[in-house]
Order: sequence, then structure tokens, then C-alpha cells
Amino acid sequence: MEIAEKIAEFINSVNYQKLSEKIIHEAKRRIIDAIAVARGALYSPPHLVNKNVVMYFQGSVPLLFGGNATPDFAAFYNTFLIRYLDFNDTYLSKEPLHPSDMIGAFLSLGSLFDLKGRDIIEAIAIGYEVGIKLCDATSLRKKGFDHVTFLQVGAAAGLAKMLKLDEKSTINAISLTIVPNIALRETRSGELSMWKAGAAADASRKAAFSALLAKFGMTGPSKPFSGRLGFINVVAKDFDSSVFNHLEADGVLRTSLKKYPVEYHAEAVVEAGKSLNVNVDDIVKIEVETYEAAKTIIADEEKWNPTNKETADHSLPYILAYTLIKKDFWLDAYDQEMIFNEKIRSLMKKITVIEDEKYTSIYPKELPVKVTVYTSKGREMVEVRNPRGYYNNPMTDEEVEEKYLRLKGRKEELNILWNMEELKVKEIVSSIKGI
Repeated sequence: MEIAEKIAEFINSVNYQKLSEKIIHEAKRRIIDAIAVARGALYSPPHLVNKNVVMYFQGSVPLLFGGNATPDFAAFYNTFLIRYLDFNDTYLSKEPLHPSDMIGAFLSLGSLFDLKGRDIIEAIAIGYEVGIKLCDATSLRKKGFDHVTFLQVGAAAGLAKMLKLDEKSTINAISLTIVPNIALRETRSGELSMWKAGAAADASRKAAFSALLAKFGMTGPSKPFSGRLGFINVVAKDFDSSVFNHLEADGVLRTSLKKYPVEYHAEAVVEAGKSLNVNVDDIVKIEVETYEAAKTIIADEEKWNPTNKETADHSLPYILAYTLIKKDFWLDAYDQEMIFNEKIRSLMKKITVIEDEKYTSIYPKELPVKVTVYTSKGREMVEVRNPRGYYNNPMTDEEVEEKYLRLKGRKEELNILWNMEELKVKEIVSSIKGI
């Protein structure tokens, strides 16, 4: 059976009343986390770009932290804020994903169609499940394609439920999303640009646009995955369709939150760096052992000379050197004077990163990293298997709230978000204020 058909059948089977309290609670945690990190990006350079562009997309859909736009640009605008800090949730498998990037589109169309918070929770349960199953089926990054290709399909699935599309229209929404929009991995190759966040925002925008087209009768290719020139035959011949034989609305339980504002493979690196009790002036060399994905994504050539925030948050050597010196890691680590700090740069030169095949074999069940620091006085070593926030070492609700408040959120907003089920989405969005 065509994958889009299986997804459509699954969507039709999901009902909010059947979602467990645990799934509902985790969905709320993802919404709280997404809004927290979105606020933290309010004064970022690309957000200033988007604020200038939004005047050309005037509409009635409320934006996070104020303003209005067309439905598709609202999805883009909201998602860009959620994604920019690289501080929102993550799923790691054959392909990585940041599932809460979908929430920007859910807020947009949820506001447009006067839906409630429970509709977004339902969409998260569906969208996350579809998105992570795609990530379980094949690797895009190893083929030169980007994970937002899967993000947009998950978002389209969630939106199909929100808009009450029938199975035929749902297949059209998925097809209209993926067939014209296969994203390239160049977005995340070498020195990174603002488009690292823009790719997710654009995927969210496309999902919203495609769902609206499908709702009002636009048709797309009937076999976007299995067709002769469809996704599987053209992009991913190794696609494991069997993962779609069992779909449950519990994928959100297997996703992870971030305690630190770094690419997820570096979360354990920060924890290791904070726990090492060494005088950086005594360090002779540092050896980092980790798994293939971490070495490939955050220790490739350009990551040893980051010149901007987008590259620095994907730079294992920068993140480790900064943490060893500062004994913490927060957003001020990406100030330009820090990125070019001579002491940090000098320490980076003492770092080597090695793939440990044993670690590669257990990824992504665990995210192991071992940091060995050689000093003039001896050697210190620490190993972190699963960083705080990973799905098998989750952050508490208190830690999620602490993150929200540290990013300038308000306690009264938390009360609204924890009790959002029967609130209108546009009321929720309007209640979230800027800094």
C-alpha cells in the first residue's frame, strides 16, 4: 500500500479522547518548550529580516509575540522563531528531526480556523508519529538531502487532522507537500547560514499551503512515495516501508528536549565539559571519542573555525572549549566576542575527535561521548551516555519551566499553556507576549 494511504488511514483512526494523559502531557511540554525558545530568538538577525518581509504578507492570522500575517507566512514566521536557536526538541534515528518545528504551522492554521488547544495536541500526536517513522525508514543526510523533507510530511499529516480532511484529501495534502519539495542537505554542510532555521520554516510554510490547497480540492500525484518517479524510487531506494505497518500516536514519547542551546549531539559534550575539574591553563591535549553522527555533523572541517552563531552551535570543538573555560553553556556563548575569543580558539586547537565504533553501534539508543583531558599534572576522563533531556533521561516539568522562565517567559503564561485544551488557539497565541 502507498505510504500516504497508510498515513491517511492512521490519521483517521486517531481521536483526542483516546490519547493517554502521558501523551497529552508530553505534547504540552513540547508546546511550552517551543514557545520558550521562540521568545529567545526575538532579537536575532534573521527575525529582523522576517519582520521586514511580513509587511508584504499582510493577513489576519496572529503571529507569536504580536502582529498578523497570511496563513502560510505565519507558519514560516512562527517556525523560524522556534527553530533559530537550535534549542527545541529532537528525534534521533537513521535521520534526525526537530519535530516541534511543526508547531509553527499548527498555531497558524489553528488560529485561522478558530480551533482549540486540544486540536494542536492531537496534531502533535499525529505529526510526531509520522515524522519519526519517516526518520526510522531511511537516512536523508547520507544521500545529500535534508531532514525537513520529512518534517513537512509530519506537519501536513497533523494539519490534515486539524482541517478534518478526508482520506483522499489527506493523501493530496501529503503529496502536494513532498513531491515539489525535496530539500538539499547543503543547508547543513560546512559553514552554516541563517537558512539552517529557514529550511524548517519553509517546510512548515509549504505544509500549511498544501493542506489549504487540499482542503479546497487541489489534487496531487496519487503515489508520492511508491510511484515510478516517487520518493522511494528517486530519493530513497532503501526506504523501509515496514515501519509504517504499525502506527501509534505515541511518537512524542520518544522525542527529546534540550537542556543546553547546542546541536543535540553536543548535549553530552556540555555535560562532560561541566563535570571535568581541570585548570584549562594546564591542558596539553583533549581527546573526544563519540559516534559517527556526532563526528560527521559537529566535527567536520568547517566546525573547527566557526565564524557565526549558526556554525558555532554545531561545532563540537567550540562547544567543548567554551564549556571547559566557562563551566556553563548558554546563549551568550554565541556573542561574536566569544566565538573569536583567543583563549577559546587556542583550546580548540588541542582537541581531537575520534569515532568509536562501539559508540556508533549503540547510537541512537544512547548518545555516548568520552572526553579525556591530558594536563601537565596527569589525566582526567569522563563519559556521558545519555544527556539530561534525552527521552530515556527526561527533564522534569520543573526543569522545563525553569528553561521557559530563563528565556524570559512569564509564570502566568505557563498556567495558560498547561491548561490549554479548551482555549482557542488564537487566544493562546495572543496571550504570549514578547520580551
